[in-house]
Amino acid sequence: MNAAEAIHSVPQAQALASSVTLVRQHFPAAKPNLRPWRDDPQTRQWTEQETLDFSFHFPGWSPRLECRSLLLQLRLQADPREQSSPLLGVLMRGMTYDGERWRLATVGDWQPSGRHLPQPDQVLHLQQICRDLHALFSTVS
Repeated sequence: MNAAEAIHSVPQAQALASSVTLVRQHFPAAKPNLRPWRDDPQTRQWTEQETLDFSFHFPGWSPRLECRSLLLQLRLQADPREQSSPLLGVLMRGMTYDGERWRLATVGDWQPSGRHLPQPDQVLHLQQICRDLHALFSTVS
């Protein structure tokens, strides 16, 4: 679900703003988008109420990340419209106009998989963002 549409309280807004700040600390040129999904019937049929989805777009191609955009899906234990929802996991995807190039999930070994993987130093940044998101949402819950 688009993060901008799922926020219904001040603590949730603060957690989302802090999430955006966490990513921007590692990728300052990235522009956040709190509405990565289109609002059309086909997209709405795939809406997941228990996720907060937002993305970051780079000003051009990021050769070290092998993508143009990052899509983050924060899987919450409960509906994000509730006051507090513990973070169960993060799914991060490197995207281009052609679709997904790689994904990193906080399940298993936290290693990216896909056709075109980010550079090893960038994987460390992505993993740190995931750790920071888990820490952030554990204090909010």
